[in-house]
Amino acid sequence: MALIKNKSLFASLIILVAFFGAAVGGTVHKVGDSKGWTMMGVDYEAWASSRTFQVGDSLVFEYNKDYHNVNEVTPNNFELCVTSNPLERYETGSDTVTLTKSGVHNFICGVPGHCGIGQKLQIVVLPASLGPVAAPVPRPVRSPSPSLSLLPSPLANSPVNNGPKYQTGPSPAPHSAASKSIAWIGSYFLIYLLPFFILG
Repeated sequence: MALIKNKSLFASLIILVAFFGAAVGGTVHKVGDSKGWTMMGVDYEAWASSRTFQVGDSLVFEYNKDYHNVNEVTPNNFELCVTSNPLERYETGSDTVTLTKSGVHNFICGVPGHCGIGQKLQIVVLPASLGPVAAPVPRPVRSPSPSLSLLPSPLANSPVNNGPKYQTGPSPAPHSAASKSIAWIGSYFLIYLLPFFILG
């Protein structure tokens, strides 16, 4: 019994580490790249649109603290370049802002006039990713019973099957007898057995 509890605890810890690992090991984005946080020569809207931001990522604002600062503000204050009552204020000249929640985040320079000439950054932060999802493993295919392989095809005389055939790409892989049999089993089930389950 203790062994089962330990395995359950271990599995829970692995899942917890995966969640925190995704949030902690984020990407570091230097705002404005080599130019940094400045009022001239950087289109912050274009800079932000070329990147993807996720919870756990960090923004690094580098600037001359004698001439600039960073204020995180509400969307309304971002649009109007209002610096009063910021959500957060940074003034060291080298500030790292960790993105802890998803949604829209707005940053402006609080020095009068700087926001109005473009020293403002709006980003959309996505939830943290847990990495790629593994593809499902195919299961072995069973041979169909002989009685099912004698059923006529409901699509044999369909106009789709009798029309001209065009090929626009590489040749498809030939269908195996097993994949055709699975299709017949599915058709048989839908046509003959499904009504019994619905009415029963």
